[in-house]
Amino acid sequence: MISQPEQLADFTTRLATHSVIGLDTEADSLHCYHEKVCLVQVSSPEGEWLVDPLADIDLTKLYELFSKRRLIIHGADYDLRMLGRHASFTATDIFDTSIAARFIGLEKIGYASLVEKFFGITLSKSSQRANWAQRPLSSKMEEYALNDVRYLLRLGEILENQLRELGRWEWYLQSRDLMVSNARAPRECDMENAWRLSGSSKLSPREAAVLRALWHWREAESCAWDRPPFHVLSNDRLLAVARAAAARQKVEAHRMPPSRYGRMKDAIHGALAIPEEDCPIFIHERKPRPCNKACRRFEQLREKRDHIARQLKLDPTLIASRATLMSVATNNGTPLLPWQRELLESHDLVSS
Repeated sequence: MISQPEQLADFTTRLATHSVIGLDTEADSLHCYHEKVCLVQVSSPEGEWLVDPLADIDLTKLYELFSKRRLIIHGADYDLRMLGRHASFTATDIFDTSIAARFIGLEKIGYASLVEKFFGITLSKSSQRANWAQRPLSSKMEEYALNDVRYLLRLGEILENQLRELGRWEWYLQSRDLMVSNARAPRECDMENAWRLSGSSKLSPREAAVLRALWHWREAESCAWDRPPFHVLSNDRLLAVARAAAARQKVEAHRMPPSRYGRMKDAIHGALAIPEEDCPIFIHERKPRPCNKACRRFEQLREKRDHIARQLKLDPTLIASRATLMSVATNNGTPLLPWQRELLESHDLVSS
């Protein structure tokens, strides 16, 4: 584990001699409210290493080096978001083995599945939900983390060769660039509506008012405790408490600390006291049904997409999702990449 400035300096110097680097990260989103990068895994032709971003070391030069190299990453969107948010990290020369696997027509595109397919090695998943913020890491966790980058360089080479042989390299690049662009876009939480959980649209206005108060209470508790919200109270339990409280039924503590339970009751009482006209309501708006012409066009596009997908042995949604096809059919913008448009463009089905 690289956790000392001297180690990091030597490692960065050695890594700089390589043009392609395997990269992965581990975070603590399952164990903390304030998510952070807890581990950076790196591979080069020389081997694999673990870098400790929680140690008292400055990773600026290492991240600068990453931005000037080709990075092989599996499912890169999450890693790019994490590093961009916590380290102002930018990189453009990314080879995403997950995207590449889809373009060569593989059904199982998980990293472990690809390693098993191409190398005949079964990776352990025992540390998938581990707490990566703990120190020291167990030997099992270290081995799991190292395995996440151990096969990336060879896997990237195999997949790139297959993409080029199939003539799909440009398709891959366009989709990769879109992923990188999306990963850089900031994600803002709509705090005004974030409390509207799945299933909450069936609540009465008073129940909804209680749910809203409970959701904000849970956020505050999670933040103060630095634990994910579900550690405080699950979504299902939150909905059940909202219904029970609105019906003036007793709400059980369920092993909740007395101080937290007291704050929850205060939130409930506040929601029960607000005037009826201030309670939130759910307006169920029906989306306008596309016209018959658009529906016929959608079916034509779908049939064509499915036919092309069968010929190419690709997942049809990779060529275009149903939502994308409907957007094209209704002329509600046409969010197609050039390679997608080229495949679907026939008999004037996709207007220019």
